[in-house]
Amino acid sequence: MEKLIGLDMDTEVEMSPAARAAVFISPYSSPSTALLLQRRVLTWAKETGSPATVRVRVADRSFILHKDPLASRCRYFSHAMEEVSGDVELPASFPGGSEAFEVIGLFCYGDAVALDPFNVAAVRCAAEFLDVGGLGARCDLYINQVVLQSWDDALIVLQRCQPLLPAAEELLIVSRCVESLAFMACMEILDPEQSRDQPGVDDAGAARGLVGRRWDAELVKELAARDLWIKDLIALPFDFFRRIVQALRRQGMKEKYVSPVVLFYANKWVLSKKTHKFWASSTDETGDGGGETDANRRATEILQGVVDLLPAEACGTAVPAAFYFALLSRSLTLQLAEGSQKRLRDQVASHLQFACADDLPLPEQEANRSIADSPEVIAMESIVSNYCTLLHRQGAEAVADLWDRYLVQIVGDPKLRPERLAELIGVVSAGDRKTHDHLYQAINKYLVEHTGLSGDEKASLCAHIECRKLSHEACIQAVQNERMPLRFIVQALFVQQMHTHRTFTERSDSFRYMLSGELIPGVAGAYTPSPGCPVPTSQPLSTTSPYTDTHTTVALDGKLLRARDDDAASDYETASFRIQALEQEIISLKKTLQRHNTVKGGSVRKDGKEPSFRADAAAPAAVRRRAPVSGSCIGSMRWGSQRRCASRILRVFTRLAVFGRSRSRGKQSKCRAAAEQLSCL
Repeated sequence: MEKLIGLDMDTEVEMSPAARAAVFISPYSSPSTALLLQRRVLTWAKETGSPATVRVRVADRSFILHKDPLASRCRYFSHAMEEVSGDVELPASFPGGSEAFEVIGLFCYGDAVALDPFNVAAVRCAAEFLDVGGLGARCDLYINQVVLQSWDDALIVLQRCQPLLPAAEELLIVSRCVESLAFMACMEILDPEQSRDQPGVDDAGAARGLVGRRWDAELVKELAARDLWIKDLIALPFDFFRRIVQALRRQGMKEKYVSPVVLFYANKWVLSKKTHKFWASSTDETGDGGGETDANRRATEILQGVVDLLPAEACGTAVPAAFYFALLSRSLTLQLAEGSQKRLRDQVASHLQFACADDLPLPEQEANRSIADSPEVIAMESIVSNYCTLLHRQGAEAVADLWDRYLVQIVGDPKLRPERLAELIGVVSAGDRKTHDHLYQAINKYLVEHTGLSGDEKASLCAHIECRKLSHEACIQAVQNERMPLRFIVQALFVQQMHTHRTFTERSDSFRYMLSGELIPGVAGAYTPSPGCPVPTSQPLSTTSPYTDTHTTVALDGKLLRARDDDAASDYETASFRIQALEQEIISLKKTLQRHNTVKGGSVRKDGKEPSFRADAAAPAAVRRRAPVSGSCIGSMRWGSQRRCASRILRVFTRLAVFGRSRSRGKQSKCRAAAEQLSCL
């Protein structure tokens, strides 16, 4: 039943439920505007003696008012009452509703109007709709002198403008509030008091603290709450938030301050699971099952707008790379527009060189699908492939290393096929990989989880690894790894020998340069012997000694030789002895492989006797000399023989590691004794 205001002067004034609720709409309203309007209608009726004859309907409420005050102040009612004498119904497009009309009714009766940030926008729009003279100018004055000077008041007015669109936009209420908030936000960043209280800390520091860390929506939410101005902005509807961000950039705020605000907004409304659950539960109260769909629709609209607000150029310090990958993972569950999806993937690709393996999206393992066939892996495969093969950008080596680390995380899936793994490895070319250590780890982990692979499948996977790009530690692990094919083990063995020889050469050159700089007479900073003390000359240890120099004869003093670094000499002797032992062992291994091929071929000598592996003592040297082993001898061996040969190589390394140290100490002591004898002479 409708409540009629001012219908009977003798009855006690009774407030309707809507009027009682209006008291709590604004903390500035005391007493209620509805109560004041009722009293003013009764007072006017007593003073003039004319009853209220005009019924005005606004939504679900009706107001019984006098004709003269309405017609004299509102042109809308003056034209409407010419056609209809006693009943006027405002259209549904009337801004502000019954609360705004109560204020206009008081103004028409000549009372003072109480404006506040909660009702000024509605009253301004309603006054413009009803063409109330003088009230619109008073509202504009209040907005300019009061609202726009306060951060909280401007926020309140801007939030109240949302149901008043497009009228509030046409009256420039929204644009004035947006520009004012943007200006005050810039002043907040440039506040000297804040900089003095917290030296070296700014509002972008929270976002920089997320660089290099796994994305955590709850942690980001806590960081956003530290700055009140950011917390207020991210609570706005997206249309208003977008306009404020654009105003911040237009007024000159640096991108390192603007981008974190966009990050915090997206985390609250797109990436937060709590927000999604709230939307789904609030829209599913009717029981029609559309809550999840509506929540995804709202998240999709905000995500598309956030993608447009993100900076086009990569800035790894302002916005962490994990944020872009979190948006990519969320977009895979939403129906993003094609243009927004392409823009998001381009932004993800531009941040690949700043990312770490934990930033890349990992799918959840499903019972009926392999991880490699999930949307997350397929999306990353497309992005990395376009980055490395089509775009030819800088930082391809870092992206290749990132992709290999990502493969280490997904190869543990038992449903991953070898062919699919080979496709994922081929996304990055071998030339872009500076090191193959992580690729070796991925393949080794795959072989651990998939023990039923055949020899050909293992060889096909290991063919992607270049032993020359393995580190010394990875080579040692590969040589001792029984899961690897023998051909790969032999390649790693030779690469390990090359690493050892290179280390030996570098240490030798460094040691020789150090000695030559101090022992050559006439060189600046060199050692100068005392008068009458000849400098003894040492003989080279061998014709292939790394210390031999054909252009300069290095004079060695026995006393200074004993004072040299013991560690460098020990490393030199150990490396030299190990290389010689390795060469002898490899020659022995080749001879064994040759004898094995000879037996397998079933060759018979001309005299009909079985071929013997013992050399005839009376035979000439040319007969005893073996032919060189062909390059295909390893492939012709049986699997058991290959394993025995590999095990023998491993035992040789073990003996060399123990015997080389003791032998080097013995040779070192002999060298010292010889040097002492030379000095005595």
